[in-house]
Amino acid sequence: MARIAGIDIPKNKRGVIGLTYIYGIGRSRAAAILDNTGISHDKKVSEWNDDELGLIRGYITENLKTEGELRSEVTLNIKRLMDIGCYRGQRHRKGLPVRGQRTSTNARTRKGKRKTVAGKKKATR
Repeated sequence: MARIAGIDIPKNKRGVIGLTYIYGIGRSRAAAILDNTGISHDKKVSEWNDDELGLIRGYITENLKTEGELRSEVTLNIKRLMDIGCYRGQRHRKGLPVRGQRTSTNARTRKGKRKTVAGKKKATR
């Protein structure tokens, strides 16, 4: 297995797909990394030699924020929003959707499992 940025990249996948296993690298960024290092997109990770692996590893460490560094930056940004008490920060604090989605229906991923509330009882005459 190739190890880049503390992550084991699967050997049986193409380079573009394998690099997406690293937090902070998606398909387009993985393609850009391979373009800048001059490695073919169709080459599998198992076919990379030590020089190519070193080129990729060096490019990622020099030019990109990935894994722990990126995760901590994202959490600090969210914490800052919550501390200043802006609308987005309040939504984060309450565990509701942050980007303007409706909450009357849907939003289950953010709100969690349904909590049933008893209905109002009808008055008998």
